[in-house]
Amino acid sequence: MLGAVARWTAAVLVCGGVGAGTAAGITAMERTDVPGLATESDGRWEYPRLSLPPLPEGSPRPFTSGNEGEIHHADIRRLLLPAPAGATVDPKADGGWTTTEAFLSLYGTDDRAGLKQALADSTLRHIATRSWTMPDGTRSSVHLLRFGSVAYAEEFKDALVASDDGDVVPEVLPAAAQGAKMDTFGDDIDVPGTRPYVYQEPKPYGAEQTRWAYVQAGDTLALIVQSRKGGAAAVPFQQTVTLQNQLLG
Repeated sequence: MLGAVARWTAAVLVCGGVGAGTAAGITAMERTDVPGLATESDGRWEYPRLSLPPLPEGSPRPFTSGNEGEIHHADIRRLLLPAPAGATVDPKADGGWTTTEAFLSLYGTDDRAGLKQALADSTLRHIATRSWTMPDGTRSSVHLLRFGSVAYAEEFKDALVASDDGDVVPEVLPAAAQGAKMDTFGDDIDVPGTRPYVYQEPKPYGAEQTRWAYVQAGDTLALIVQSRKGGAAAVPFQQTVTLQNQLLG
């Protein structure tokens, strides 16, 4: 079953194998708790109904009994968060596989060689990406990187963030970011087996602001990035990170 941060849960999330499943529903939730159905405008986006993809027969979900390796047996392209209503999706990044070079272009030129080597050392298997732009100009991208094992996924995560006096700080920044500040909302996400690392570009951030998060989920690492001229809003960013986290848990 998926853990939930209830006020961000977008829809029924179906857990189960091919041809069968157990539904974790929202029928008892208030209308204002569901993105897209809220009667008050708080900035959240309207995401479509979410569901977990079917698994190969006999394969368990990650973080369940019988899956000590915390492997995502489902096609990770099916685990990418869909774009919300009103979004213009990038036709070159519409939920398919992407190249290592395209992923590395998110980072500064001085960081790319080191990250490329870290990916090679970490037995990267696939990268899936979806990117979109909202009417208010917010640009979003979600990237799922699947590795050969949990250990390799964590090894690459350690190339991106590191512990420093109890905080987990970025080792590298997205190319658009001029600095990093931890966003404590990640502490409120409770999805068993996953771990979010959430950051925002602090003021002064120039013409636009970038927010980003990594989600460590077994053999898969997610990167969610949002940028917007004048400031990237907190609510849709938190909503997006939470829902992607749930899909991976």
